[in-house]
This record gives sequence, structure tokens and C-alpha cells, in this order.
Amino acid sequence: MPKNSKVVKRELDDEVIESVKDLLSNEDSSDDAFKKSELMVDDQEEKDVDVEEGSDVEDERPAWNSKLQYILAQVGFSVGLGNVWRFPYLCQKNGGGAYLVPYLILLLIIGIPLFFLELAVGQRIRRGSIGVWNYISPKLGGIGFASCVVCFFVALYYNVIIGWSLFYFSQSFQHPLPWDQCPLVKNTSHTFVEPECEKSSATTYYWYREALNISSSLSESGGLNWKMTICLLAAWVMVCLAMIKGIQSSGKIMYFSSLFPYVVLLCFLIRGLLLNGSVDGIRHMFTPKLEIMLEPKVWREAATQVFFALGLGFGGVIAFSSYNKRDNNCHFDAVLVSFINFFTSVLATLVVFAVLGFKANIINEKCVIQNSEKILKLLKIGNLSQDMIPHHINFSSITAEDYNLVYDIIQKVKEEGFDSLGLKSCQIEDELNKAVQGTGLAFIAFTEAMTHFPASPFWSVMFFLMLVNLGLGSMFGTIEGIITPIVDTFKVRKEILTVICCLVAFFIGLIFVQRSGNYFVTMFDDYSATLPLLIVVILENIAVTRIYGIDKFMEDLKDMLGFSPSQYYYYMWKYVSPLVLLCLLVASVVQMGLSPPGYNAWIEDTATEEFHSYPTWGMIVCISLMVLAILPVPIVFMVRRCNLIDDSSGSLASVSYKRGRIIKEPVNLEGDNTSLIHGKSPSEVPSPNFGKNIYRKQTGSPTLDTAPNGRYGIGYLMADMPDMPESDL
Repeated sequence: MPKNSKVVKRELDDEVIESVKDLLSNEDSSDDAFKKSELMVDDQEEKDVDVEEGSDVEDERPAWNSKLQYILAQVGFSVGLGNVWRFPYLCQKNGGGAYLVPYLILLLIIGIPLFFLELAVGQRIRRGSIGVWNYISPKLGGIGFASCVVCFFVALYYNVIIGWSLFYFSQSFQHPLPWDQCPLVKNTSHTFVEPECEKSSATTYYWYREALNISSSLSESGGLNWKMTICLLAAWVMVCLAMIKGIQSSGKIMYFSSLFPYVVLLCFLIRGLLLNGSVDGIRHMFTPKLEIMLEPKVWREAATQVFFALGLGFGGVIAFSSYNKRDNNCHFDAVLVSFINFFTSVLATLVVFAVLGFKANIINEKCVIQNSEKILKLLKIGNLSQDMIPHHINFSSITAEDYNLVYDIIQKVKEEGFDSLGLKSCQIEDELNKAVQGTGLAFIAFTEAMTHFPASPFWSVMFFLMLVNLGLGSMFGTIEGIITPIVDTFKVRKEILTVICCLVAFFIGLIFVQRSGNYFVTMFDDYSATLPLLIVVILENIAVTRIYGIDKFMEDLKDMLGFSPSQYYYYMWKYVSPLVLLCLLVASVVQMGLSPPGYNAWIEDTATEEFHSYPTWGMIVCISLMVLAILPVPIVFMVRRCNLIDDSSGSLASVSYKRGRIIKEPVNLEGDNTSLIHGKSPSEVPSPNFGKNIYRKQTGSPTLDTAPNGRYGIGYLMADMPDMPESDL
């Protein structure tokens, strides 16, 4: 080649560039409008690929305003009422501080890996739970529907608990608190304490009689409790208003609903540590009982708590992550949210047992005073000798240590006749060993402790406002797990669907605000979610690792994150997590079979709880809840297997509408070797086939809502373009 060939080539290139500039300068206004339009071709081989980084096409899907808002949403969903009233109970019941060891191990084995998996598929596929699993394999599309059904069941009774909290919140603006003392009953002759309250306690009476006005059995409905009906309506109105615009409205509320509980917990912790006896409660809480840690049921309960604490299987995690950018570091999010959840549980446990230690100290002081008076009476009537009482004991100001000393002496001297004396051992540990969870902790034990606080109405307002916010944060994720998949799949308006969903849920939820409603809450809590969610998450794991392929999934994660995830996740997803989940499923089924199905009914005459078995119709309801929740999985599988639905695309929503384009999903999912989550670069996109429909959105074009297959979009022009050579275009 001549030496000046590069110069000649450069001159030729300059001429070509000048020619192009001339052509562009001679374009008229219609050509300019054509340049501004966006051209998308209905390509049968192209998957439903969302907007890639660097693309000029704006995705219609909403997005989080900030990373902080998204993290708060995930934290609000995962951190719920269970962290406050379930985790402390399990910690106390299963070995104190030793319980944290199996909990952390199982958090690393099933918690973080499965949470990471749901975040990853939601973020990359950018669909709700129905769309995600339908996209992986249409035969497994029922997984998403099952998640929606479980979310709906849980939302029905979970919002009732928020309604209870609203009721107590509204009653806290008075001094003294209405559950501080037993009410007095007046008749024509004299005034006396309400017998039901006298046999139990003021807080127990207020909960069962004043708040719930509970009936004595499940079969005795007793009609609606109008106070709780109003509170349930208020709870659903709050959820509806917060969710009506999706994450655009609920995301802003997250700043308060997710952060406020931490402010309250820290205030309670500081106040609790200043109370007499709080250190005893915390010491009792974290004293490890290592022998209990080796029992299988401890590991089963720890695994169950990890599973539900992170909200796995509900679809809320997938729904929230689907609004993220594709290059978001979801691995960091998974680890961060999981450990925030864990430390929140530990913080709540500190608060609960600091307060319960204070309550136990007060009860213990009353026990010492009452039994000291008994000893004085026994000394006066001669049943006990004054010689057995140490000289330094002063019964007018006796301490717990002195009383226990006297108690031990009397017990040794009066070996056979000791029981007839009616003396009690007043030990703080005995009171702290009374395990309380759920509503018993929040609405009875904790409320009783707060009555002894200085400025008790203030602390009561703060506590129940915290419960409302904890409940709302979880409800937002639960409702999002219903709304997002349905909107993505059936292309309905989110506002209308949200209102309809909340209205239907409120009217169905009226069964929970009958006088027997608390028993239905127990039924739904025990049977509507546990087994179905375990099956859902096992199928999710199988779908990703076996159906889609774990190797391909790891490659997709590398492309999305910008780095290769640890091989730890590879082995967890492929081997360990499925095995642990299967063991947990079997253990849960065995536990359910061994435990007699029933509920604790409140008996008014004796003012005590009594275990009742479910009637026949109640057992049918329990079984129906589990069957209905998991039924979509086999139904969708059989429908797809037998091709009962004429849907050439293999998905319920074959056309996805994005702003400025229409995308056709693939005809043959099984024959597509393209990576599911890994998006194609522009260079990898096949050449368009111009014999097919071309859809163009033009600037200033009129709205025309006609589209193929009877579906509707907004502002799309469609034209049947004749076949033409590429050069003509």
C-alpha cells in the first residue's frame, strides 16, 4: 500500500461525512418528526426485555425515589409485629441467649440466601411474583398465584391486629389508663369489684371483655363488636390511602412508618433500664441454657422464625425489588436488611424483658407483702413458733431476700405440714419463666407494666402507635405482593384494584370483629400461611436452580451486579437450602399432626382460658385454607401441561406495554436459549423482520387505543407496513 494511503482514506472519510451532513441538512420537518419517533418491531424471537442501561427509551414502570426509600420499605415489610412479640418469646422459651446461635446459623443457611434470591429475580425480571415465575416457566406460574392467595389470607387478619392497636391507641389519651384498675359494679345495696376482673387482672379483663367482648366459643359468634368494626375500617382506609398510588405514595410514608418504631424502642429501652428490676429481666433473658439448644424443636422454631421474619414467599420482597434499577447491588441489600431485622429482634427483646423484669419485680414485692402477712397471722395463732424467725427480720419492711430466708427455714421445719400453710415462694425467676407471646404480651403483660410507669398515658400512646406503624409497614409489603403481580399480569389500573381489594378484604374481615373473632384470627394465623409458604419457597428454589439452571443464574447475577457472587450461594441454593426447607416442611407437618387442632377459649365464669377443639366445620375451614392457598400451583401446571388455554405466547400477558413501545413476549419459551435474566445488548438483537407489524409512537400523535389480541395501550399508532428492503427504510 502507498505511504500516503492513510491520507487518501482520511480524505475519503471526510467526503462521506460531508455527504451525510448535506443529506441531514436537506431533511424536511416530516423527516425530522420521523427521526423523533421510536420504532419497535414485533419480533417472535425476542424476549420481553425491559429498558437497558443507556437506552433512550424510558421505562413506564415506577421506580423508587431513592435507595434509602427502598431499604426502608424492605425493612418495614420484614420487621413486623413478630419481632416484638414472637422473637422474645422464642428466645425465652428456647434457651435464652443460646437461642441466638441456631437462629444466626439458620439465618445464614436459609434466610439470607433465599432473601437474596427473591431480590435478584424481582429486580432483573421487573415483574411481580406471578410474572416472575411465569417468565421462568409457564408451568410454574401458579407459584405467583399461590403467593397472592397467602398474602390475601394474611392481610385479612393482620389488619385486624392493627385495628386492635388503633383501639388501644385511642383509649390511651386518659389518666389513669382505663385498664389500670378493675371496674366497680353497683347494685341497690352495695358496690363490689367486677367478679371476672377480680378473678383475673385488670389488663386481662379489659382485653377480653372491654376490647374484644369475647364469646365463650368459636361457634358462638355473638354478633359484631361495633368498636372493633370501626377500628378495622379505619385500618383499611389507612392502608388503601397509602397504597393507592403504589410505591409513589407508600414510599413516602415509609420514612415515618419504618423509622418511628426504632425511636420508640430506643426510648423504651432507656426508660426500661432505669426501672427497678429491669436488669433482672435482661439477665434472665440472656442467660444461656445450652442443654435446650440441642433439642430439635428449638431448631425447627428458629428456622420457622427466620423464614417468616424476612417475609419469604409472600411476594412482597419480589414486588418491592421489581421497582429497582437493574444494576442495583441487591446482594448488599439482602445482607443489610437481614441483619437489620435480626438486630431489631434483639433490641425488641431487650426492651420486652427490661419491662417484664420491672413488672416481675412489682409482682414479687406484692407476693412478699401478702405472704409476710400470712406468716404474721400464723405466728399469732400459734401455728408457727417465733423461735424459727431470725432476729434481724422486720416484717414491716421485709425484703425479698429476707422473705426467702424465712420461707426456706419454715419449709425445713414444717416438712409434712408445709403445704397446708399456703405460703408461696416469691421468686422473680418464676414470674419471668411464664412465657407470654402474641396478643398476650402486647395487650396484657406489656400494658400492665406500663400502668406502673410515671406518665403512663404517654408511654401507652407511644407503644401502640409503634405497633400500628410496625403493622402498617408489613401490610404495605403484603398488599404490594397482591397488587403488583395482578397489575403486571392483567394490566388493570392500580388505583381501582387497590380500592376493590381493600373493600373486599374489609367485608370478609368482618368475621374477625365478631365477638368470636379472636378465635378466627388464631385459626388463620395457624393454618393459612405456614405450610403453603414453605411449599412456595421450595418451588421457588427448584424453579431457579433446576428449571432455569443455577449456572446460568450465577452468570446473570454477575452481569447484573458487576461481580461474581460468592460460591457459597451456589451451594446453598443448589443443595443446602432445599434440604433444610424440606426438613422444615416435614417437621411442620408432623408438628401439626401431633398437636390437636384447637384454640384457647376465654371462659367468663372462671376468668381463665380453656382449650377447645375445633368443631367439624372449623376443621373443614382449616383444611380449606391450606388447600386454597396451594391449589393454584397444580391448577396452573395442569392447564399449561394440557394446553387448556389458547395462549401462543405461553404467558397470561402476551403483550407488555411500555412507554414508547410495544413488546411481544416469546412464542416458545422452552426453545429459547437466551439467558432469562441477562438482558441482550443492542448488538445481540436479531435483525427486524419488516413483514410483521411495526408500532410507532409519534410526537404529538393522537391517542389510539387499539392493539393486537384485543389488548389496550395508550398513545400507540400501528400500521401494517408492506414488506420492503432494509435500504428502503
